[in-house]
Amino acid sequence: MSSQRRIGKRRVAGLLGLAFDADDGHTRITRGEHFFLAGGSEDSHDRMRETVVKVTEQLGKRGQRLTDVSVQQLCELLGEAQS
Repeated sequence: MSSQRRIGKRRVAGLLGLAFDADDGHTRITRGEHFFLAGGSEDSHDRMRETVVKVTEQLGKRGQRLTDVSVQQLCELLGEAQS
């Protein structure tokens, strides 16, 4: 089985976002039903959070949840959310 087939059949259980650019001493954590974001400067943590919100909104419009999409579909949604 090619790696493309294996990726297409995998499902996403959740998202983990980590950032290591904080230098202000703050600990930033945001969690939701299917995601956990930790660390980062205020700016990078906000970007992670905005991306997850956009992906979640797009899934809602489609009548799906994060756990319903394939890895490939998630990659596409993440790319769209960051554009």
